[in-house]
Amino acid sequence: MIKNHSDIVLEIIAHDPNTLENDLNAAVDIARERAKKERRHGILVTQHSYTSYTVAVSQDVPYGQTREAREEPANT
Repeated sequence: MIKNHSDIVLEIIAHDPNTLENDLNAAVDIARERAKKERRHGILVTQHSYTSYTVAVSQDVPYGQTREAREEPANT
C-alpha cells in the first residue's frame, strides 16, 4: 500500500517481499517524475521497519541521485 502524505513524501507499508519491492519501485518512479519537474532535489528512500518505508523528494539529496537511509530505532 502506498500512501501519499504530500506532493513529495510517499509512505509504503507491505508485509510480503514482492509487494514491498513493487510498491517501493512504484513510489520511486512517482518521486523521480516529481524531481524531474523541479530539477533541484534527489530522492531519499528511508526504511523505518521491515515493513515500512518512505520515499521522498529531498533537498538533502543532489538532483539525479537516489539515496537510502535506515531510521534507527528509538532507545527506550
